[in-house]
Amino acid sequence: MTDKILAAAASSGFGAAPPRDRARALVAMADALAAAADELVPLAESETGLAEGRLRGEIKRTTVQLRLFADVAAAGEFLDVRIDDADPDFVLGPRPDLRRYRVPLGPVLNFAASNFPFAFSVAGGDTASALAAGCPVVVKAHPGHPRLSERTAAVARAAIASTGLPADALGLIHGQAEGVAALRDDRIAAATFTGSQAGGRALARIAAERPRPIPFYGELGSLNPVVVTPGALAERAEQIAAGFAASVTASAGQLCTKPGLLFTPGTFAGRAAGAFAAAGTHRLLHSGIADGYARRHAEVLGTPGVEVVVAGELTGLTASPTLVETDLDTLARHRGTLLEEAFGPLSIVVRYTPGEPLAEHLADLIEGSLAAGLHIGAGEDTPWLRDVITTLNDRAGRLLFDGWPTGVAVTPAMQHGGPWPATTNPTITSVGTAAIDRFLRPVTYQDCPATLLPAPLRDDNPWQVPQRRSPAGESAHWGDRA
Repeated sequence: MTDKILAAAASSGFGAAPPRDRARALVAMADALAAAADELVPLAESETGLAEGRLRGEIKRTTVQLRLFADVAAAGEFLDVRIDDADPDFVLGPRPDLRRYRVPLGPVLNFAASNFPFAFSVAGGDTASALAAGCPVVVKAHPGHPRLSERTAAVARAAIASTGLPADALGLIHGQAEGVAALRDDRIAAATFTGSQAGGRALARIAAERPRPIPFYGELGSLNPVVVTPGALAERAEQIAAGFAASVTASAGQLCTKPGLLFTPGTFAGRAAGAFAAAGTHRLLHSGIADGYARRHAEVLGTPGVEVVVAGELTGLTASPTLVETDLDTLARHRGTLLEEAFGPLSIVVRYTPGEPLAEHLADLIEGSLAAGLHIGAGEDTPWLRDVITTLNDRAGRLLFDGWPTGVAVTPAMQHGGPWPATTNPTITSVGTAAIDRFLRPVTYQDCPATLLPAPLRDDNPWQVPQRRSPAGESAHWGDRA
């Protein structure tokens, strides 16, 4: 079955469709998912344990992503068309006619995530951005919500077909063995993944060791450190404590942007203890996450020098929040234990002494994260603060001020990626319009007869996409604007 699905995707001809046709297919998918919400949400509730309100919000986010990439496709800017007119007087010798644009890589394999059964699953952002680029998608369903995956795929495929494009532009497979086999298949041109560091590394190795290696875009986990300055703490300690607790306990801490480390001037965790304890219990997504969380919970709470503020509990798949506090020396001494992500409702408050070079400690301790944050006082601007900002800038894809990293806006300027080990490629994002860049490669046509040029490169521009042109004679004036 996997081979049949891969063959159908590879032969679908989806990449040859004009961008506006792809845009219409993405809008049709958005409309169909919204219309099917009353059927899909109860199915998602039963398989994931996530609340109805959270799931309905996630369907809305998923439809917004699809519409956003529909606009990206329709605009055509992602093709990055560049035309250099033939120039016999070019300063380095005669220049040929050169026309460059970006083409789809080919079929993309998307390993769906468990914690976002809509937004990072069958019809989520990776699928939307790949389809917008013109790449057919084969989704490896997550075992945590297989029935939802099947139904979502059926809804999406019917929507694509309703616009006249091939339904086989979107395929679905199940099972770890099937996913690995697909990743090794020469018809797959790129892969995306959201999940554990161990799983992501194993898959990235397979992608790199193929006879024809392919790009593997993995999101592998993140600590997302947040720093509170003395000025911020003096101004609004209770507000920060409440926001911290809400960010850590949302969705039982099963968010890749959960703040796993909070650096505060002096003892702070007690201020947030009440909010952590009041958050109650929540079902974890599946037994794999529960087992991993149980291990990390025991390791963190059993580390010498770690003070348990709210112990939390795990019973079967049900967890209550845990909050601990320690200092910089303990964090450094036990970095092998404390600096591994705990995927669940657990976070570590780390005390520092005001005035000490926190930036140096962060540079030594913190690896790449999807996000990092700072809570600062009104008008605060010191060399100490700027050093901290510089260090966090080097280690995160998104830097927040006076906010919390949970909650990722679906918008053009969003960056959802970061240095290793947050992702396998620090230059990409899986949220926002730049996500489409992952699935395109540039090709230049040199001195091609006009009748043989692809539509985006033709002078009559039948697709009406933006074209950036360098006219003959321009090179004689390069540097004049300096």
